[in-house]
Amino acid sequence: MSHLRMLPRQALYVWTVTVLASVVIYVAPAWADVRLPKIFGSHMVIQQQRPVKVWGWADPGEKVEVSFAGQSRSVVADSEGRWLVVLDPVSAGGPQSLVVAGKNRIQLEDVLVGEVWVGSGQSNMQWPVSRSMNAEKEIAEANWPKIRLFTVARKIAATPQEDCEGQWVVCTPQTIADFSAVLYFFGRKLHQELDVPVGLINSSWGGTMAEAWTSREALQTDPDFAPILERGANFDPKSPHQPAVLFNAMIHPLLNFAIRGVVWYQGESNCARAEQYQKLFPTLIQDWRKRWGLGDFPFYFVQLAPFRYRNADPRNAAELREAQRLTLRLPNTGMVVTTDIGDVNDIHPTNKQEVGRRLALWALAKTYGQDVVYSGPLYREAKIEGNKVRLFFDHVDGGLVAKGGELTHFQVAGADGEFRPAKAVIDGETVVVWSDEVPQPVGVRFGWSDDAEPNLFNAVGLPASPFRTDNFPLVTAGRR
Repeated sequence: MSHLRMLPRQALYVWTVTVLASVVIYVAPAWADVRLPKIFGSHMVIQQQRPVKVWGWADPGEKVEVSFAGQSRSVVADSEGRWLVVLDPVSAGGPQSLVVAGKNRIQLEDVLVGEVWVGSGQSNMQWPVSRSMNAEKEIAEANWPKIRLFTVARKIAATPQEDCEGQWVVCTPQTIADFSAVLYFFGRKLHQELDVPVGLINSSWGGTMAEAWTSREALQTDPDFAPILERGANFDPKSPHQPAVLFNAMIHPLLNFAIRGVVWYQGESNCARAEQYQKLFPTLIQDWRKRWGLGDFPFYFVQLAPFRYRNADPRNAAELREAQRLTLRLPNTGMVVTTDIGDVNDIHPTNKQEVGRRLALWALAKTYGQDVVYSGPLYREAKIEGNKVRLFFDHVDGGLVAKGGELTHFQVAGADGEFRPAKAVIDGETVVVWSDEVPQPVGVRFGWSDDAEPNLFNAVGLPASPFRTDNFPLVTAGRR
């Protein structure tokens, strides 16, 4: 070291820092920690009765061992440092620990196994408990230690991301206020009825369009979506309205995580292109199902509530509701009708409790096999009988009911396509519609305006969905 004493103090400092830096650069990769994505954490819920995928990152070639619920699996990280193990399905219960060990050790505590649901969409899904009906009471009573909450941080990305931001928390009065109200009330009802842990993942963003939640690859499969991709190139780069950017940042990081299903509340931002939504919304559902790799998992959604979209054609929202109704053609889907629990002066009606309950009815009946009425009347077919039209419905459970007097919000048209107000009466399990101004009817519409609050229900109090029987051109036709 004698030659070092001959170096000036400054030169000696530079030499020392250089050597130390080279050592750090050399050894750092060998000591990189095993990491898990943010969707894994203490207090999480793992989906029961499905294979449990656990994944993350480590040094290339590093051996990683995962232990949970009496199972252990090991794997070697690939050349890019990624690893994934698959554990056998586990029954509901807990709490347990989940341990991941490589060169370091991660131990997650208070892990439950139960039912996991994702809630997504725009502002009516994002809408928090703190701004819902009876908020103070709901927050004070939100002491559900076996309900766990995860909110995906709102971010956009031009390419699919491997991770997101967020953390699991136990449902308490201290954690519930800012959580999605619809998703919470849905999950609470499931927990009360099923008596198993429930994990709720909120991935929503107000004002966003369906195409932002759909992968670019799915949008590229249909020429009708080409204008969406072209328009996306003209946004502000930080806009959440660009195609695929929310799928990339807020859905893609979740795709390995096992879930039971999805609940969805969105569509207001797509009203002006309602006819396109007839293809866009099913494309989103099929895209998510394909990428999650869990088959046709349940996908239950909320039909738009009545609201006067002031400067828009009032038929736009009606056509969006029709697009939502037609999406029921996809297997394992369900739709909540909200014509009786909206607010025509507020696009964010506060009765999120009933929205969540009605979503839960679909899940309890169709996913969990309970014998409950889960839908209001849904239009099935129409038969012309002279100057009248007879309408047939599914889900007339207990019979059809006109709340508050005569049936409202029916229209009928002849071959000219001009719809006129119509009279309607309940006849058994059907509705008969006519207008003295239309001697030869060809089509009927029901609840066909943005702010319609019709009064046709079934006997258990669930409202009938708006619908049309005709195939006249829509006002949103051709808008791309």
